[in-house]
Amino acid sequence: MPYDSECPVICMDEKPFQLLDDARKPIPMKPAKPLREDSEYVRHGTCSIFIFTEPLAGWRHVSVRPRRTKMEWAEQVRELLDVHYPSVPKICLVMDNLNTHSIASLYEAFEPEIALRLAKRLDIHYTPKHGSWLNIAEIELSVMTRQCLARRIPSMEELASELTEWESARNASQRGIDWQFTTEDARIKLKRLYPQFKD
Repeated sequence: MPYDSECPVICMDEKPFQLLDDARKPIPMKPAKPLREDSEYVRHGTCSIFIFTEPLAGWRHVSVRPRRTKMEWAEQVRELLDVHYPSVPKICLVMDNLNTHSIASLYEAFEPEIALRLAKRLDIHYTPKHGSWLNIAEIELSVMTRQCLARRIPSMEELASELTEWESARNASQRGIDWQFTTEDARIKLKRLYPQFKD
């Protein structure tokens, strides 16, 4: 799909994250000895990580929220439209078909005038059921998990700080995604999802 500055394609996804702390202080690594940490940990609850990415521009934005509700989703969409893309007339938003991901969530979160203004700027495309892997934001989440989240992080503040650093570094390097999956590939792979008609 060619780049359209008047209607950029933004992919969105979210991921639950468990906040964990060490029960005992880890023993730092030394020459020829790796970091050693106890298998026990202390739970500090959960939170949700939201990610928006514009694959053709190599841009992404990550935020941490206490929950994953309609209100959080609506606030994230408002930030996307009003802060990150204030002058773009329309955004093509790709995401999975979660019950919180709907225009109705905007009307529950904001006054009708604000919700309508935001809704008019969205062209929403849902990934098929069992096909959320088609969303490029899932690839970004996978990269983020490997590069930034493969350890214990005890608080939302520390998590937010780590993710802000990751986002800045990844945006600065303009890391894009070379998506090779074509419409023809999709028709073959997703054939079982199409309705079957009997003669």
